[in-house]
Amino acid sequence: MKEVSNDSGLPLKPVYTAEDRLAEEPPPGTFPYTRGIHKDMYRGRLWTMRQYAGFGTAAESNKRYQFLLKQGQTGLSVAFDLPTQIGYDSDDPMANGEVGKVGVAIDSLADMEILFTGIPLDRVSTSMTINATAAMLLLLYQLVAEKQGCPPEKITGTTQNDILKEYAARGTYIFPPAPSMRLVTDLFAYCQSNLPNWNTISISGYHIREAGSTASEEIAFTMSHAIAYVEAARAAGLTIDEFAPRISFFFASHMDFFEEVAKFRAARRMWARLMRDRFGAKDERSLALRFHTQTGGVTLTAQQPLNNVVRTALEAMSAVLGGTQSLHTNAYDEALGLPSESAAELALRTQQVIGHETAVPRVADPLGGSYYVESLTDRVEEDALAIMAEIDELGGAVRCIESGWTQRRIGDSAYRLQSRLESGERVIVGVNRYTNTLEEKVEIMKVGPRHQAAQARALKKLRAGRDQAAVSQRLADIESAARGIENLMPPLKAALADYVTIGECCRVLRQVWGEYQPPEAA
Repeated sequence: MKEVSNDSGLPLKPVYTAEDRLAEEPPPGTFPYTRGIHKDMYRGRLWTMRQYAGFGTAAESNKRYQFLLKQGQTGLSVAFDLPTQIGYDSDDPMANGEVGKVGVAIDSLADMEILFTGIPLDRVSTSMTINATAAMLLLLYQLVAEKQGCPPEKITGTTQNDILKEYAARGTYIFPPAPSMRLVTDLFAYCQSNLPNWNTISISGYHIREAGSTASEEIAFTMSHAIAYVEAARAAGLTIDEFAPRISFFFASHMDFFEEVAKFRAARRMWARLMRDRFGAKDERSLALRFHTQTGGVTLTAQQPLNNVVRTALEAMSAVLGGTQSLHTNAYDEALGLPSESAAELALRTQQVIGHETAVPRVADPLGGSYYVESLTDRVEEDALAIMAEIDELGGAVRCIESGWTQRRIGDSAYRLQSRLESGERVIVGVNRYTNTLEEKVEIMKVGPRHQAAQARALKKLRAGRDQAAVSQRLADIESAARGIENLMPPLKAALADYVTIGECCRVLRQVWGEYQPPEAA
């Protein structure tokens, strides 16, 4: 009989028994948290339903946020356009053709004020998928909250702030690794003193998985990156239990249903032991891995796009069964363009149906005790730990990224999966099997050039109304701090409060630190 394996290449037995698992796990809410970080999990409160959204101008994105909140969304998740992500203002030649395309354009405090108009930041938690410019976007958010009169302890949410995965898999980096890591740890230290309930980093396996890694590689690389951040924070003078409780994670949920559940269970167990045994963490909050999940983007198809409704529902269910703390469900039309309002609403309704109609949340870890899931949890962990040991032998996560080893490994896994798809061994319904010749009409939402023109006009007006001497002084303060060792957050905040733009701040930092060149281009 031909051997059967899953998407990661792990061979699968036809039947699993008690002999296939290593040991019975402690109940949810107890170390090492394999079965969940809370005793009752969702019986007390459902996961945060946090739909990722943002496009065009701040005013248009604000309308989408208001719509989603009225539909029952319980947290915001902001998508920024590419110029914002890599530190260019909307009127910069480098931004041409990209303004507002894959997220909202934010150039200054003026845009951020518009983005959150009418949204009470003392009652809404906001996640921001932003990395190279994370420090600046967090400070803009804080400035808006302060203008609303929101006290620091009620400013809640997450900045992704995970620059290492940008070098490894995604590409929206600006500076070389060393100064980028400094920005990460400066944000850690700043929040410890100023924003006590802000999640300072969401270490992301999502983009690593979307780039083609296996499930085991996703958590192995993510944990190795986490080790690098923890070591950098400790080198900057922070103690483990000062910053580790505010660390969170971000994982993908793809179509291999049971492996995804096993992956989430394994990640919790690995993190708990890593923090206790390697770093000596004592605070239970440092040991309990909290994570956000997003359903797959690369698993969506442009062919027969309504099939994506089913894919997203199944991926969302595996995230819930795996114990996620918050969840974004992709819209069925995202393989074609930005999600339409109706598609975004249906994606949110998918979560609400799981939460309120399936009875799945009424029991913590419903798949606990499954011989198959528990065996798969052990095997995913074993595979991930072997990869992490190899990364350690090669000098750690940063060294592996700088040498291109991480990128090559992800590329090799992506190639193997693509080969299976093209051969038809791995079936994708509507793509390489069960295709049809009838074209399904789906309205595609597009962002046109008028958004860039509108942003450019707003920037021209903003700059004309500023005190140029004050702007020059603020930029000089940023340069001085960047050349020294002081925390960069206070001078950046002072500049942004005076409506200095993100692009202007990044221009100064580029002059001091330079720009990162990947190994192939070095």
